[in-house]
Amino acid sequence: MNRSTIWKNYRFPIILLSGIIIGAILGLILGEKAKALAPLGDIFLNLMFTIVVPMVFVSISSAVGNMVNMKRLGKILGSLVTIFIVTGAIAGIVVLITVNIFPPAAGTNIKFDNAEMEEMSSVGEMIVGALTVDDFSGLMSRKNMLPIIVFAIISGFSVSACGGEESPVGRLLNNLNDVIMKIVSLIMLYAPIGLGAYFASLVGKFGPSLIGDYGRTMLVYYPMCVFYFFTAFPAYAYFAGGMEGVKRMFKNIVSPAVTAFATQSSIATLPVNTEACDKIGVPKDVRDIVLPMGATMHMDGSVLSAIVKISFLFGIFNLPLQAWEPTQWPWQ
Repeated sequence: MNRSTIWKNYRFPIILLSGIIIGAILGLILGEKAKALAPLGDIFLNLMFTIVVPMVFVSISSAVGNMVNMKRLGKILGSLVTIFIVTGAIAGIVVLITVNIFPPAAGTNIKFDNAEMEEMSSVGEMIVGALTVDDFSGLMSRKNMLPIIVFAIISGFSVSACGGEESPVGRLLNNLNDVIMKIVSLIMLYAPIGLGAYFASLVGKFGPSLIGDYGRTMLVYYPMCVFYFFTAFPAYAYFAGGMEGVKRMFKNIVSPAVTAFATQSSIATLPVNTEACDKIGVPKDVRDIVLPMGATMHMDGSVLSAIVKISFLFGIFNLPLQAWEPTQWPWQ
């Protein structure tokens, strides 16, 4: 590809990445003074977090409401659960192998103050709390994404049963979905400035403290993430769409990847992922159901980071990561 083609295809990711790099450089140069730029970054994050709840609810309820055949919804949800479990297991295997070869807590010397354990909730309480809220106002918070998704699916099913996309509510939801996507596109115009300022304040505040006891953990975690990104993701894309799927993934993944890296939030990346799926050619109903659920229920990066954190803590307290020796399994 020539320069004009590269610029045409990757213009926004290049601008976005440039903003983050400039922000990181400013953070290194200005140090603590870079925290003055934090409000510019917070504005962008707040706008993204604000649009997430209506976007998730409207996108899922409109996608389900537009379905004439509910068997398609069952197929989408069945495939979703299977893929989430399989890819999450693969991520878990990768990170377990990595932390056993390169223990992230090796050589660290961190002391913790005494703390009291809080009372653990029962399994039933955790299930109820994860899937539902006790007041409608709770559905207005991004902290309750799973209850929002559950309520959106029920709402979409009800819309489908009462006329679908041709009903007044169905047309309203579809129009709202278009409006929300337009709002997202306007917010993203501010992304290079917002993420640049956010990264500048982040580097200025935490840059020096990231080296030391946590440096080895970062040296284990980030190369592993890069390895997973360039091996597992292309494999999944190839399984879904062959070489064309791999090409489309790499062509459109830069903006979501950069946004995820900068914000460290799957929820904040939802709007960018939605735009990327449109460009890739993912069917609208699949996109509107899978992305919100994936951002809440399935994150390979969270699998990687969670096990690294667990391994780090086990290492600090000198505990073996393996609970039982092979000869001590309960069934033996």
